[in-house]
Amino acid sequence: MIYEIRTYTLKPRSMAEVEKRWAEAYPVRERYSAAAGAFKTEFGPLNEFIQIWPYSSIEERYRIRAEASKEAAWPPPIAEFILNQRVEILNPFPFAPEWTPGPPAPLYELRQYTYRPGTLPDIQQKWEAGLAGRMQFSPVVMLGNIEFGPTVNSFIHLWSYDSIEQRNEARRLASATGAWPPAVAEPYLAQQNKILVPAGQ
Repeated sequence: MIYEIRTYTLKPRSMAEVEKRWAEAYPVRERYSAAAGAFKTEFGPLNEFIQIWPYSSIEERYRIRAEASKEAAWPPPIAEFILNQRVEILNPFPFAPEWTPGPPAPLYELRQYTYRPGTLPDIQQKWEAGLAGRMQFSPVVMLGNIEFGPTVNSFIHLWSYDSIEQRNEARRLASATGAWPPAVAEPYLAQQNKILVPAGQ
């Protein structure tokens, strides 16, 4: 399993129109494969529209995208609103739970950490040891390292929450255990986070 994360930076005040056009075109694309989620940024870098697509392999991704692009309705007509586009392929950590379909949560936090080359095995080991304890307070939706794209040597963890208050409380409780965050051998080079809400809300 891999995940393709497509991040579009949009012109200010164009999000509503992009969501509308994307929602109108999506049923055509869904016939080939379903998106795991579509989001917009609420806090962090604003005016970002993020789609996450699961595939069984990179070969399946190429095949499905080629087939879907033959449809007149796909991709949706949103190019006029796009200022920048970034594509990342995420390889889930071996112990990460698979993203299961279901109604979207009200709120998500996407955190991306950049690490020094060669330190990923230690990161995976420490995260595997601590993840079960952290998930007592909120579920992780996606967790893995970037295999292809402009942000290699980074990994992403996506968490779902009922509200910003529940997010804050979950993080407080996890930190109070003393076992979270994982104590990796080398400090991360950079950390970023975004608060997302499902597209259409």
